[in-house]
Parts: sequence; C-alpha cells; structure tokens
Amino acid sequence: MRIFTSLLCAVLLAPTVRASDWTAYRSADRTGIAADANPPIEWSANKNIKWRAPLPMPGNSSPIVSGDRVFVSCALDARGMERGLFCFSRADGHQLWVQTVKYPEKEPTHPRNPYCGSTPAADGERVVVWHGSAGLHCYDYNGKELWFRDLGTVRHIWGYAASPVFYGDSILLNVGPGSHSAVVAVDRRTGEVLWTTPEPGGAEDKLPETGSWIGSWTTPVIARVDGQDQVIVAQPRHVNAYDPKSGKILWQCTVTGDLAYSDVMIGSDAGHPIGVAMAGYGGAAIGFKLGGVGDVTATNRLWRSQGRNPQRIGTGVVFGKYLFQASEPRISCIDMTTGEEIWSHPEPGQTFWGSVAAAGDRCYVTSQKGVTIVFAADPKAYHALAANDLGEPSNSTPALVGKQVFLRTGKAVYCVEDVP
Repeated sequence: MRIFTSLLCAVLLAPTVRASDWTAYRSADRTGIAADANPPIEWSANKNIKWRAPLPMPGNSSPIVSGDRVFVSCALDARGMERGLFCFSRADGHQLWVQTVKYPEKEPTHPRNPYCGSTPAADGERVVVWHGSAGLHCYDYNGKELWFRDLGTVRHIWGYAASPVFYGDSILLNVGPGSHSAVVAVDRRTGEVLWTTPEPGGAEDKLPETGSWIGSWTTPVIARVDGQDQVIVAQPRHVNAYDPKSGKILWQCTVTGDLAYSDVMIGSDAGHPIGVAMAGYGGAAIGFKLGGVGDVTATNRLWRSQGRNPQRIGTGVVFGKYLFQASEPRISCIDMTTGEEIWSHPEPGQTFWGSVAAAGDRCYVTSQKGVTIVFAADPKAYHALAANDLGEPSNSTPALVGKQVFLRTGKAVYCVEDVP
C-alpha cells in the first residue's frame, strides 16, 4: 500500500502538457492561437497583475507555460558569458530554479537583440533551450540536465533568435544565421542528431557579391500537405519544405529578400493549405500554395507584394484565409489568397517586434514600448479593444493560457489575470 501510494503521488505530481498550455514560441501548435483561452483584455502596471518576477537582463525571447511552471531564457550578464533558463512557479512567480551555461568566447550580436533570444520549448517531461554557440540543452522540470548537444558555432553580427520545436520523437531547430546554417532534427530523449540539412549561402556579415546582409531567424512550422506532415521554414530568398523524417527538401518557393524574420504563416483556401512568407528589412511578401516537388515558384505562387514594403519582424496569426499582422508601425489584415490589404490601422509611436497571439476572436500584440494592443480578429474592419501599458520595453510575444496572459519585458516576466 505504501508503494502504491508513493507511485500515485508521483503520477499526480508529475508535470504534464495540457491542451491549453503554451509550450513553445507562438503556442504549442505554432499557430499563435489559444482557441480555448479567455485571458483579460485590460491591465496596467498596477491593475490585474497577479505577479511580477524580475529578470537580470533584457532579452527578446518569450515565456512559455507548461502545467504549473513558466520558463524563459535570459542572459545573466550583458556579454552573454552566462546564459540561463529560468523556471518560475505559475501560481505566484516564485523562482524555482535557474540553470546557466557558461560561454567564455565573444559571440557577436546586435544591441537590440541581447543574448538568449531563443524561446524554450517543453513537452511535459523535458524543456529544451538553445543558447546559440553554447548549444542545445535539455532539462527535466526540476532543473536537472538530461543532455546537451553542440550544434556548432553560430556567428552573425545580429545574433540568433530561432526557437526549438517538438515534433514526434524529435526536436527541430533552424540553426543560424551565419556561414554554417542548417535545419537540424535531434532525438528528444537523447539529443542525438537525427539529420542535418545545410542551408548554403550564409554569411556572418554582408555578402561580398551583393553588399547586403543575409540570414534567417525563423522557427520551423509544421503543416499537413497532401496527407503528410512537412516542416516549413523561411530561409533567405526562399521557403523550404522538409521531410520531418529525413530532412530532405521536398519543395521550395522563391521570396524576394535576403532576410527572413517572420515565420511562415499557414492558412487555407477551399481546404487547401496556403502560406505567406514575408522578407524583412523592406523585402517582398509572397502568397503561395503548399506542396509539389522541386522549385514550385512558377506553379504555386499566388501573389507578390509590390512597391515599398514595411519592416516586419514578428509573425501574424491566421484565421482561415485572413492574416492579422503587426509591423512598423501598423496593424493590418491581409487576404492570403490575393495579398490584398483589407485594412491597415496606424499605431503612431509604436513599433512591433513581437508576434501576434490570439485567444478566441481577440488578438494581442506587444509593442517595443511595452504596450500590448488588443484588437478584434475581424477581417471587415479594425476594432480596438484595449491598449495596456506596462511601462517597460518589450520585443516578446504574449503567452495566452486559460484566464491568464504571460508577458516578458526587458525587466521581468508578468502574469496578468483579472484580480478582484
């Protein structure tokens, strides 16, 4: 009886991933949508704050939530010599543990992209975090390291930001940017590398041939195409679809632009999957059908944006064929089948690096000034619901879980809840 009771307690106390958890960058399924969540619409620095947990340094990674724990990556010093994974209690924000990795070499980055720009991912038993050149690290929920994998040196003058994604028995990661970029799959239990598909043509700085910067900071997205799962990654100048079992490139579609910041956004038209890829730094956006073999640009591309394009860093959310996107300094709704901008709403004085998140029919996006704009996911017109100012800068994406919002600023992690 004593043994049975102990086992029962262990089962009850073991962390599990619930359907409502937000266990990766832009939600567990990478859509940015928490369909069953009903978080607050309004808050401020002194209203509806359940708890605030200070962080030692600024950073652009986002919080994730799994069971009773909140995880976020954060450097412990400005030079990136110590890179940490922090675990907080979801109930009260108490710091449960922090695991740090020392990296004594100087790794370049941009002042607006501090070290630890990669968001962790969790599966209920383990949490993984990528620290760039300091490697991919896996811990259990008590902070014990389970394995570590060196995926090579990552050097780019603007740093790194891609996040790991759990898929089946593997973890997927877009390793880069830089001259040794690749998409990699590792075994989630052991960290063993299952496959590596190099992405040629990278550089640590400007390309000598063109005088332009190049690189991808995007995170893989899984899409169901023609009855099989495919790994979709926005790379410089093209979108690649990879076989998740082998890493083979199944097809690719050309994008005009050397910089890829936004993840590929997946929607549907008449039941067929379609995608939108947006190049950064003024590069073009394209709409395209998913699927095919080889270079599908001529047959699958639906449209390409014309004229001057805004700077786009974060990723939008998709409802059917409608894409809701924040850029610098506007929020807009786009018809993914045609590229038509249905509406565009200016937010004077605000710029957005974080991605859009959604709960039900509400969208949330946090500006660089730390103002979270809440608006309706209505393709007919823009409807503002709230503008919530924490008074601290942010480049991160909200996590929407149940009746709570989790936000990361340059100074802290916040849990927002309707507080009586």
